[in-house]
Amino acid sequence: MHFELAFVLLFSIATAVAIVARYFKFPYTVALVVAGLTLGAVHLFDPPHLTKELLFAILLPGLIFEAAFHVEFRKFWKNKMAIHALAIPGLVASGAITALILSPVVGGLHLVEDFGFIHAFVFASVIVSTDPIAVVGLFKALGAPKRLAVLVEGESLLNDGTAVVLFTLILAVANGAQFTVGGATLDFIRVAGMGGLIGCALGFGISQVIQRIDDAMVEITLTMIAAYGSFVVAEHFHYSGVIATVAAGMLCGNGVASTSMSPTTRVAVASFWEYLAFALNSVVFLLIGLEVQLSSLLASWKPVLLAYVAVLIGRAVVVYGVSGLLRFTSEKMPWRWSAVLTWSGLRGAISMVLVLGLPDDFAHRELLVNMTFGVVVLSIIVQGLTMAPLLKRLGITGLKDIYQEKYELARGRVGAIHAALLALEGMRRTRDIPADVLAQLEKDYQQKATAAEQDLSALKQQTNRFHEEEHQEAMRRVLIVEKDSLLKSYQRGVISKEAFEHLITELDERLAHVKDPEGHVPLEESSPALPADAVGT
Repeated sequence: MHFELAFVLLFSIATAVAIVARYFKFPYTVALVVAGLTLGAVHLFDPPHLTKELLFAILLPGLIFEAAFHVEFRKFWKNKMAIHALAIPGLVASGAITALILSPVVGGLHLVEDFGFIHAFVFASVIVSTDPIAVVGLFKALGAPKRLAVLVEGESLLNDGTAVVLFTLILAVANGAQFTVGGATLDFIRVAGMGGLIGCALGFGISQVIQRIDDAMVEITLTMIAAYGSFVVAEHFHYSGVIATVAAGMLCGNGVASTSMSPTTRVAVASFWEYLAFALNSVVFLLIGLEVQLSSLLASWKPVLLAYVAVLIGRAVVVYGVSGLLRFTSEKMPWRWSAVLTWSGLRGAISMVLVLGLPDDFAHRELLVNMTFGVVVLSIIVQGLTMAPLLKRLGITGLKDIYQEKYELARGRVGAIHAALLALEGMRRTRDIPADVLAQLEKDYQQKATAAEQDLSALKQQTNRFHEEEHQEAMRRVLIVEKDSLLKSYQRGVISKEAFEHLITELDERLAHVKDPEGHVPLEESSPALPADAVGT
């Protein structure tokens, strides 16, 4: 079958699956994998194979850039210790634990002859990368804490690059190369660090161009260049293309998109990348299902099941360990979040592509392929389908009562109306639109604003909860402005270093006592040393 026709069929199937999944309220990505497994079993057509070239040249850069583009750097950096601990040392530790569990069990049960620690570690380095796209959508739908979604997405952005570097190092050792911890650490810093620098450089250059033009189509094209160009350039020089694309995406999304793009362009760029992510994810998850040979997996069901359990244990040990260490920092999180972080570690296309890249004569290659494919499919189906019940069982699905929904609608309506009024005021100053037209529009929007504010006020009279949330949010914003002012004063030499550090410490203590509206941490999880509102900051 021609490549072009195969892709038309893939998108047709993805569209049908999307419609059915939406109707039955079934996780879309899980439905795609199930559809792929079914189609692969009946051999209706010959699909394109999920190769490294296809993933790295077309699919991965777009998916990574879109995710990084929409991550708020402030939220990401606020959780930097947790994200980096899980994505770098945590990923390596998870792989080592998985290998330590798997190698003696597989050998002890005599499932495979001569299956040693190095073979188990190759598998672990293949499978450690997470792909939580199937559960992030559930977080939003169920009103889960925004901070929890930031942790899951942030870890996934970084651990893709870490996993590729780790796999390269472990495979080299398996093939006889010398290994030292210091040398491996330096190699990782070089590959990841240079990738990040390339991404920042290209992202900064693209941002400078975008600031000087106002053409939605050209600006969309420039973001495409940032996404794929950063990946290609970094990979060409043997650095991390994944890290480069993450850096470029964050720089474009948090810099130029929020400050230099016109509202029309921002909407166009966001819509473009939203669709592209949908299209690329549809292809990826269908190909995952189509690539799997069910008969081969069933023949290796024992090592596949053992591998899945070992991966889960390795993930749980690292997540709970990191959570325990974070209890002594400002980034502490409730223990029940650790269960969600463990269960959200789904595996995806990168693992499948890496294992298919093993040399044909590599020992136990067929078993490693089956184990990887089996763990990927099990994680997507089992964890993807049970994430919603787990969130509900743990009670961390945000408030979804009727008052909350009405409040969000009313507040969103007020914000949109006031933004429109500000835009009309700007048009009046620039005289782009005749004054008589603006006067009528302003009158209409003033009436809408009055009605929306009355609705909001009526809701707030029915419960104190909304007033408290707004007060906490306002306090956080004011304190952040104070910190920014102090930093500028220190940089200009207005205050000394000692005074700056003293005042910053005071502000940090006040911020610690202000509830983060993204936290949604249950009261019983709070530290006794702080008010309940402090947890989740």
